[in-house]
Amino acid sequence: MQNKSSNQFVCPMHCEGDKVYFSPGDCPVCHMHLTPVVKFGMGMKLNYSGVRPIPHHHIPSSTVLHQVTSKEKYYCPMHCEGEKMYDKPGDCPKCGMSLVAEQGIETTEEETAYRKMIRKFWIAFILCVPVILISLSNLIGSVHLEAIAPPILWGWIELLLSSAIIFYCSWDFFIRGWNSLRRWGPNMWTLVSIGVGSAYVFSVFALLLPSIFPPQFLDDSGHVHLYFEAAAMILTLVLLGQVMELRAHSKTNSAIKALLGLVPPIARLIRNGKEEEVPLEEVVVGNLLKVKPGEKIPVDGRITTGEAVIDESMITGEPIPVDKFSGDTITAGTINGKTAFEMKAEKVGSDTLLAQIIELVNQASRSRAPIQKLADRIAKYFVQIVLLIALITFIVWASWGPEPAYVYAFVNALAILIIACPCALGLATPMSIMVGTGRGAQSGVLVKNARVIEEMNKVDVLIIDKTGTITEGKPSLKAFHSFGELSDEAVLQLAASIDINSEHPLAEAIVKGAKDKDITFVNLEQFESVTGKGVRAVYNQQLVGLGNHRLLADFGVELSDENQQVVRDWQMSGQTVMFLVVGQTVEGIVSVADRIKVTSSKAIRELQMMGIKVHMLTGDNEYTAKQVADTLGLDGFTADCLPDDKYNTVKELQGQGYVVAMAGDGINDAPALEQANVGIAMGTGTDIAMQSAEITLVKGDLQGIVRARDLSRKVMRNIKQNLFFSLVYNSLGIPIAAGILYPFFGLLLSPIIAAVAMSFSSVSVISNALRLRRQ
Repeated sequence: MQNKSSNQFVCPMHCEGDKVYFSPGDCPVCHMHLTPVVKFGMGMKLNYSGVRPIPHHHIPSSTVLHQVTSKEKYYCPMHCEGEKMYDKPGDCPKCGMSLVAEQGIETTEEETAYRKMIRKFWIAFILCVPVILISLSNLIGSVHLEAIAPPILWGWIELLLSSAIIFYCSWDFFIRGWNSLRRWGPNMWTLVSIGVGSAYVFSVFALLLPSIFPPQFLDDSGHVHLYFEAAAMILTLVLLGQVMELRAHSKTNSAIKALLGLVPPIARLIRNGKEEEVPLEEVVVGNLLKVKPGEKIPVDGRITTGEAVIDESMITGEPIPVDKFSGDTITAGTINGKTAFEMKAEKVGSDTLLAQIIELVNQASRSRAPIQKLADRIAKYFVQIVLLIALITFIVWASWGPEPAYVYAFVNALAILIIACPCALGLATPMSIMVGTGRGAQSGVLVKNARVIEEMNKVDVLIIDKTGTITEGKPSLKAFHSFGELSDEAVLQLAASIDINSEHPLAEAIVKGAKDKDITFVNLEQFESVTGKGVRAVYNQQLVGLGNHRLLADFGVELSDENQQVVRDWQMSGQTVMFLVVGQTVEGIVSVADRIKVTSSKAIRELQMMGIKVHMLTGDNEYTAKQVADTLGLDGFTADCLPDDKYNTVKELQGQGYVVAMAGDGINDAPALEQANVGIAMGTGTDIAMQSAEITLVKGDLQGIVRARDLSRKVMRNIKQNLFFSLVYNSLGIPIAAGILYPFFGLLLSPIIAAVAMSFSSVSVISNALRLRRQ
């Protein structure tokens, strides 16, 4: 059985789609260097100094970020016992200082490939300089190399130096070119290897056997001009392009690496009432952990004791810290404020939100946008056309060009092969997709597939659910009003004081609303919950109650017509109304509602300004739905919807030619999310909704859809700019290289200048794609 490494690698050009390789190396199709899949890793734990291996049974995942060679050690910063190293984090047994993680020297496969390539580039650069100086010596009046040594010796020096560049620094390029021909899949390496190989072989024969060449190839001294400098310079520039590309791939993963860097190396485990520091990999679900002020939260969980202000900006993209109380969920990698609290671990390792974010970004960066298929088709036929143009150029110049005709024919054909390299065309789409998905992750927009980035830019109808999408998805205090002698605040005070003993969700909403308004609670006696009606208690020797209309019947009281109208108006606006009864009098009413998120109104206006019609489909009643739609200015709404209704509405709109996006958060939204052109799940929703959707919003509000649309627009614009950059050089360069300007201006394009232009097109594409990180 084949032993597969836990590491995974993919081709940056996606030659075989999403195919994954299990060892580093080159793609067997295009021979580009395989890039590692950056993931929350199996048997790995990221920390401040790098990563280190951990037992595999703690974090079950499929891939790793780094390939490491040693287990991490810890040392005392005071060196109390010399250079003694410890296997676990903790305190020094002598001075009590916290042990410091050793700064390891482990490197990623990506970094290894980059260092190898940059080393080859510098070697090629150093060897290339004297080759160029020797070649250009005749053009520099003050340099007379023939006075030092005969031209044949300088030719041999050029041969030795350029051979080192070809056979040591750049041999991989020729292997790639050969494989492209063997598979009949011409690409940039086909042109590089044929062009550079032709220049090199021509020069070798010209140096060793000049007598076999026609007289027109000979200069006044009887020597054939050598093109070693063209071969050396072109390959050095190609190496520079490869160095930049490897560095760019590393930068495109910087968002993922930054997320991985959020994970702290240790956790403070509370065991048998005592606090101890343990490596993060030893934390399991159910553990009780302590988080101190300023520390990063180690795993996903829930606060059990205390409260905190958490900075979640690195996960949600929102800069304002969030207040968290006992029972609230917290996320691994977010940063605690100035208080300490205890938490219960609920998700660890690859189950945490952070790990899921990284996996989604990886899936998106490995996927292909439909526009990339166009670029692939262009590149496939482009290389074959270029080879044909180069052949025609050689024939035309050899047949009708000025003397020495064959020299002109060779140089111009060589310039065409070099300037037409479609490397920039191949990079145009993948670079933008990788940078864009990483940028999206930093702003809380997780893209599952590159297709969605392109599709999101075409969306003209957005369907949204109400509960949990437009609204908060949980009841909250809406209003309170007095019908009698009590003030409005006194009505809320008494209602909350009764409900503080109730476990009903509506009661919790009223109590929380009262606390937010700094209402002081009063003591009541003989609390009693009345099933299906409300609650009762005794206050100042009077029976008081809070509940629905059935509770009014128990108390034997009725509302006046005026008060009944107030209640109806509140109910028509989607509020759930509860009556406060004191003795035999209805003293007031308190209402709760699923409150509209503060970000919803602004987000909907921005989406409509982008040309998107926003429709709401909800299972709620007509009155509540209309009130929400009118408040937000929606383009349309449908109430009392079942899951099938949402699914059918999406299909109906698609049948009318609309590109439909669906945003939802519940199990009932899953069919519609699956059917929509773009499914958008709220990160606060159910796992099923997130699995059915192709975009997940970590924050879980509509402002994330605005960011997703904006991201889509910027990425697609960036891709089109890249395609322009990559094609404009070729479109302008090929005719010039073929010699179209020669009859009019006597201008020809040197193969070296062609190599500079080819490299500059790749630089333009890479630099333009990396701009997305700052937008």
